[in-house]
Amino acid sequence: MDVLRIILSVIIPPVGVFLQVGLGLQFWLNILLTLLGYFPGLIHAIWVITRD
Repeated sequence: MDVLRIILSVIIPPVGVFLQVGLGLQFWLNILLTLLGYFPGLIHAIWVITRD
């Protein structure tokens, strides 16, 4: 399942974070980072998905 989340995160980073943690702080932080730039949002999304 993590592979699917990472693939979705490459396309739209907040989607992968949402599937991992729901509508929590990490999701809103990822939206902010993605709005500031694609790569910060992508790096954060991959970090959130792989940290468990």
